[in-house]
Amino acid sequence: MVLGETAAMRRVQAPSRGGLDLSINHLDSPTGGLSSAGMRDVRLLPRRARRRPLWLRSLARSRPVSEHWGADRGLPIDRHYIEEFLHAHRADIRGRVLEIKNSHYTLRFGHEVIRRDVLDIDAANAEATVVADLSDAPAVTSGGFDCFILTQTLQFIYRFERAVSEAHRLLAGGGVLLATVPVVSRIDRHAGAGNEFWRFTPAACEALFGSVFGPERVTVQSYGNLLAAVGFLTGLACEDVGTQRLDERDALYPVLVGVRAQKR
Repeated sequence: MVLGETAAMRRVQAPSRGGLDLSINHLDSPTGGLSSAGMRDVRLLPRRARRRPLWLRSLARSRPVSEHWGADRGLPIDRHYIEEFLHAHRADIRGRVLEIKNSHYTLRFGHEVIRRDVLDIDAANAEATVVADLSDAPAVTSGGFDCFILTQTLQFIYRFERAVSEAHRLLAGGGVLLATVPVVSRIDRHAGAGNEFWRFTPAACEALFGSVFGPERVTVQSYGNLLAAVGFLTGLACEDVGTQRLDERDALYPVLVGVRAQKR
C-alpha cells in the first residue's frame, strides 16, 4: 500500500450478502454501517444493554474466565450434561451402587439403593470403602454391584481398556455401567498435565465399550455444541450461557459423551 493513500482509494468492493454492504469502508466506518439515526438509537440504550454478553466477550481472552471450570460462577457446563445423562438413566441407579471418589450422584439420582460404595485409588479419602486401582483391582470381588457410576474418570487412567474390563467384571449379571468421558476439556489443574492422558469421541466409546460389553448392549450419547465447547474451555458456567443454548446438540462439536453399558 502507498503511504498517504486515502480511505476512498483503499475502498474495495465486496459482494453483498443478504443485503449487507461488506466493503472495507463499510466495516471500518465508526457506525458500522448504521445510519446516524440508527446510531443515536443504540446510544440511547443503557451501557449494560449495549455490552456484548459474557459468552461472546470470553472469545477475546487468553486466560479463562474461571480457573475452576466455572464452578465458582455456578454449575460447570460439563456437570449440566452429566446430570442430564444420569437423570435420564436414574432407573438404573439401584441396588448395590459403586461410585468414584464419593457417593454424590448415588444419593441424588439413586432409588431403591441397598448399599453405597465409593472406589478411590487414594487411601486418604475418608469416603472410600473400596481402595483400588480400577485398571488392576483383583482384590475387589467380581459381580458385587448392580450399578457403577463412572463419571469423568477414564481420562486419568493410562490403561483405560483394562479399567473398562474391570468395571465389567465388578458388575453383577444385568448390572449397568453409567460412564461419562470428556471430548473437550482443559487439563485438570490439580491432577496436572502429567496425569491426564485421554479424550474420547463417540465413535471411540462405541468401539471401546462395545468390545467389552457387546455392541448391542451399549448406548452412546453425545452432549454439546460449539458454544458449549468454547464456553466450557473459557470457564463459563451454565448460568452465563443459558440451558436453552447448551441443550442444542451438534454431533460435530461434542463436549462430553455418556455411555450406558449393561452386562449380560
